[in-house]
Amino acid sequence: MTEQQSLGRKSVVTGFLRHGGKVMLVRRSQQVSTFRGRWAGISGYLESDSPLEQVRREIREETGLSDGQFHLVCEAPTLEVPDIETQTCWMVHPFLFDVEEVGVIHLDWESSELRWVTPGQLDRYPTVPALADALAACLRQERVTRR
Repeated sequence: MTEQQSLGRKSVVTGFLRHGGKVMLVRRSQQVSTFRGRWAGISGYLESDSPLEQVRREIREETGLSDGQFHLVCEAPTLEVPDIETQTCWMVHPFLFDVEEVGVIHLDWESSELRWVTPGQLDRYPTVPALADALAACLRQERVTRR
């Protein structure tokens, strides 16, 4: 059995919110169970059969946005992210959304702060595992979809 095969598997969704060419990162609060203090997109465990509906729910709960205030750009293929630290192979379902109005975003208890960054600035932040890969997958998918 390989090390990756021995890891527990958990499915999660990650939603990137974009405005004016920048994406929103949130710093995970000290109240969450994993990756406290690390930067992430809006995320949560996949608790339903529909990753899209799950990520929409997470965005509503964690930002206070309503469905009409964010719009799906694309869904990228699921990423397998082995993480020895948590003994988990994360199955990440990444999504990219555009947001028109950012002043109405109000974070809940899961995040302690937010920042708007360009995709090229992501490497300046201590993030959850493979966050840059998930965003890059979304941006690639967006280019494919627009063709």
